Amino acid sequence: MDKVFIEGLEIEALIGIYDWERRIRQTLRFDLEMAFDNRVPAASDDIADTLDYKAVSKRLIEYVGQSGFGLVETLAERCVELVIREFGVQWVRLKLSKPGAVRGAQAVGVVIERSAPAKES
Repeated sequence: MDKVFIEGLEIEALIGIYDWERRIRQTLRFDLEMAFDNRVPAASDDIADTLDYKAVSKRLIEYVGQSGFGLVETLAERCVELVIREFGVQWVRLKLSKPGAVRGAQAVGVVIERSAPAKES
């Protein structure tokens, strides 16, 4: 399986369950792997045939910047659903990190893997 990845995408977001967190924007870090058959774009050398990681990144920046979830778990689920739905990806692995959230830890967060629902025939 081929994969397209985005690593270290930093996005400012309103996230958290504590009152002080609801008053500030925090930097979140996104690492994504997305299943994509790269043979077609490799043969055509045409960006229109690719999974455009710039377009995925811009869409996530827009979505996360406007969100206001309490939990990183909720945000991660919604981001993966968005990528699957809007970009036609069949499988996504997302690591969403919240740097500095726990004293002594570089970052905390979640890693989720999801597949697109099977299509009905």
